[in-house]
Parts: sequence; C-alpha cells; structure tokens
Amino acid sequence: MKMIPETEAELAESIAAATGPLHVRGGGTRSAGAPRGEILQTGGLSGITLYEPGALTMVAQAGTPLSEVEAALEAEGQRLAFEPMDHRPLLGTEGTPTIGGVVAANVSGPRRIQAGACRDFMLGVRFVDGAGTVVKNGGRVMKNVTGYDLVKLMTGSRGTLGVLTEVSFKVLPKPAFEASLVLHGLDAGAAVAALSSALGSPFEVSGAAHDPAEGGRTLLRLEGFEASVRYRLNQLTERLGGEVTVLEDEDSTEVWRGLRDVTAFAGTEGDVWRLSVKPSDAAAVLDRMGGEVRTLLDWGGGLIWALAPESTDLRGRLHGVGGHATRVRAKDTDLPVFHPEPAPLAQVSAGLRQRFDPRGILNPGLMGT
Repeated sequence: MKMIPETEAELAESIAAATGPLHVRGGGTRSAGAPRGEILQTGGLSGITLYEPGALTMVAQAGTPLSEVEAALEAEGQRLAFEPMDHRPLLGTEGTPTIGGVVAANVSGPRRIQAGACRDFMLGVRFVDGAGTVVKNGGRVMKNVTGYDLVKLMTGSRGTLGVLTEVSFKVLPKPAFEASLVLHGLDAGAAVAALSSALGSPFEVSGAAHDPAEGGRTLLRLEGFEASVRYRLNQLTERLGGEVTVLEDEDSTEVWRGLRDVTAFAGTEGDVWRLSVKPSDAAAVLDRMGGEVRTLLDWGGGLIWALAPESTDLRGRLHGVGGHATRVRAKDTDLPVFHPEPAPLAQVSAGLRQRFDPRGILNPGLMGT
C-alpha cells in the first residue's frame, strides 16, 4: 500500500496516525537498502511556490520534480550550482527525481569542490516530524539561527528525522561559457598531483576528475566569460604541461554529465561504492582496493567511485584509512549501506532521532536506526 498525501496537513495526519514503520520516498530514484514499512510518497506535494530570480531564491514543495525546478531556472538563465546527480542510470531505477529527494540525500555533483554541496545552498525547510508535528526553520534569506540548525540537519538526513514538505534554496546564474582541459596518460598519483595543483591555483576550477579506464584521462573544468575561461585554460596548460586537449561548451557539458551520473558504471555487473577520503590518500586507496576494482576519481581525488565484484567488503580492505565508504548499489550483501559511525557521533545521532522521531517509524534501519 502507498500513501501519497497532497497537502502538508494530510501528511501530518498520516504520520500521526501511523501504527508502524513508514518508508519515506520522493521519486523513488535513490532508494538505499531494502524498504521497511508502508510507503509514504511525497510526490503529491508538488509545485514551485515562489521564485524570485532577482533575489536568486526559490521555494518549492518537496515533491516537485527536479526537472520542473531546472526548467524554471533555465528560463531565467540560472541553475542549481551544486549540480545534483541523477541516480537512475547507475541504479537502473525509474521514476522522477524530486527536489525534496535531492535535499533529503544532500545530492551534489562535481561542482561541489568549488561551489559547495546542496546543504550550502539551503535557506529554509518545512517538515513533519515523527510525531506528526509540522516544523519550520529558516527562511528565504541566509541568516544565523539559534538552537538546532534544522535546515542543515534535515539536508542529508534521508527522511529519518522528518518528512520534508517544502524547501527554500539559493540559486546562481549560469555561466556564459564552459570548457575542460583534458590531460592524457597520467597514472593515479600523477593525476591527483595535477588536480591538486590546479585546484590550488587562482584559476577557479569548477570540476576536477580522473578516469583511469580512459587511458588515464584527467579533466579540469572552467566556467565563466569566454575570454576569462580561455585565459585560464592557457595558464593551466602552461602550469601542468604534458599532452592536453580542450573540450568546449556542449562537449564539455556532456562529459561532466557522465561523470556526475557515473554512467561509466551503468548497466555493469558488480557493487558500486562511494568513498570519501583525503585527496592525498587517493593513490594509496586505489592500491589497497585491488586491481579487480574499477575506479573513477572526482573532487580532485577526494571522492572515489568504485565498481567491485559482488559482495566485496571494501571497508575491510581500507581499514585504518581516514574517510567513509557508502554502498550505493549491490544485489545481495549484508554489508550496511552507510559507514558505521564512531561511538560519540552515533550517540548524537541516536539523540536526534529520539528528539524528532521518538517512535522510530521514519525510514527505520536506513542510517543505523
């Protein structure tokens, strides 16, 4: 059975009346782990309620399709700068990504290394907690908060603390021009060194990735006015040297769309992991994972996508390495989706869940609940 409330009040009533676990779902494109309980879908809460292009702000109900948000922004020459990933190719899911799902999972793409994550663009939230109470925090402008910063707290909580009903967020203008500098033939260590050098330069790199499977293809994205982009391309070429090519506009956009959505691993056999490590550790991490694991490096090596044989415990292989590993896609495994939390953090998380969902009915078991 599936519940699809069409108003915030209906959602609050449904949660308050629930007698068992609820599986909170947006568009159903990013499901993590096996669902438990009755499905509570937010797609009935849809629509952009406020958009002020001059103020660079938008307010939308949580079930609003992401495509609707992006179309409205495109019409005004604006965009979501945090570049949310579309999980459907990688996970083989269907459905429609929603803005609430993006916020609930803090979905952020390659531009995060320059612009920040989804969480950094959030201004306000409305949600219903596990007791069926409507809660509001933040607004349509950035400001300091006292007590819980619920805007940041709800972003990335994956429906375990409350069900989002409305989100407000900051948007940014689209750049006039985009190009990517492509370096060829680098191994992982040399690639991370080149990416780190570029990111440490004054040339405003908005994407830094390396694909070992492409003969060692290392990519650096630049955006802005065309004259500025071309100047920075020339400066980076001189700084890094080696064999390089340049991709412009749609050619560059298409490559980064594929990196954002990890389409290289779509339709493949095996488990997909997402590892967050220090960029300086990336080369050593690749060595420890083993030659049978295919990888893709983003964020200058700080984010590693890994395609491993089924039921491979990458966390075990990387024991002692700082960072965390999330199992994004798997057929059959008992390994937890999310990295186990250190005891002090687990205690804080449990306290937050007790505060916002005392009955433990919202997405139980998803994040250690």
